Amino acid sequence: MCARYTLTQKNVESLKSRFKIEEIRGELKLGRYNIAPTQNVPVLFNNGGKRTLAPFRWGLIPSWAKEPAIGTKMINARVETLTEKVSFKHLLKHNRCMAIADGFYEWTTDGSGKYPMRFTKKNSDLFAFAGLWDRWNAPNGTEIRTFTIITTNSSPHELIRKHHERMPLILTEETEGLWLQSEENPQILIEKILQPLPSIFMENQRVSTLVNSPRNDSEAILK
Repeated sequence: MCARYTLTQKNVESLKSRFKIEEIRGELKLGRYNIAPTQNVPVLFNNGGKRTLAPFRWGLIPSWAKEPAIGTKMINARVETLTEKVSFKHLLKHNRCMAIADGFYEWTTDGSGKYPMRFTKKNSDLFAFAGLWDRWNAPNGTEIRTFTIITTNSSPHELIRKHHERMPLILTEETEGLWLQSEENPQILIEKILQPLPSIFMENQRVSTLVNSPRNDSEAILK
């Protein structure tokens, strides 16, 4: 699964250049070292044909949900069930998105106990998780946009499978545009695009247990 990640980049112009962003809406909080569920984070989506970056809440609240609490249970969506579950079928066709990041955390255990690891692309490059989003209208009439990160089995991935059985699906620069805007059949998109990023492009390092608490969000976590 993916329950914490980072977006340490503080320059919005770098994001605009890397992801060909055409429009920015809302207030974006950058320079994040410990992004956690229920927080608002930068998400890229297709807004009437424009690549738009806006703050979305992490943890999908389906439009039909009666309570927002369901979002804490839907921070991830298993790729294996995207075409089966009611919560995801429509979104897979119409509401695909990308969560921008530069690393994510998983916890592992050895003889000395449990400790966190951070996984990044080599050279600490920016990347995007494949995601789905939805709108939820609160009882007071406020519209909340939420999202979930798609995950897959980590068994083919030499680097991550040692630490966790699931991993987030990271898009390549070549597949990002297809994921946002393609009109292909959803099943074809899954087969073409939603594949684990090969280990050769990734690296990891042990980080501070400060990351265990979402209250901590500073560069000290990386040390």
